[in-house]
Amino acid sequence: MIQNGCVGHITAKEIRDKFNIPYSKINHYTALGLFPIVRKEGNKRIYDLEEVGNRYRVISKLANEGYPLELIRKKLMGLVHDELL
Repeated sequence: MIQNGCVGHITAKEIRDKFNIPYSKINHYTALGLFPIVRKEGNKRIYDLEEVGNRYRVISKLANEGYPLELIRKKLMGLVHDELL
C-alpha cells in the first residue's frame, strides 16, 4: 500500500480491507499495543504494512492455539521466551 507517498504504510481502513479484520478488532489490537501506530495524520492512524502483516499472522496462529491476547502481546514485545509458547 502507498499512503501519501509513503511505501509500506497503511491506514486502519486499509488494514480492514486487506486482511479482512473487523475495524473493532483493529482498534482493540491497537489499544493493546499489538498493532503499533507509526504516526497520525489528523484522525487517521498510520501503521507499518509489513509489521501489521507479520504480527497478524503471529496473533492469529497463537490465538487459534488458545493463547490469550495479553500473553501474545508479551511474546511480540519479547517479554516471553518462545519455549513458553
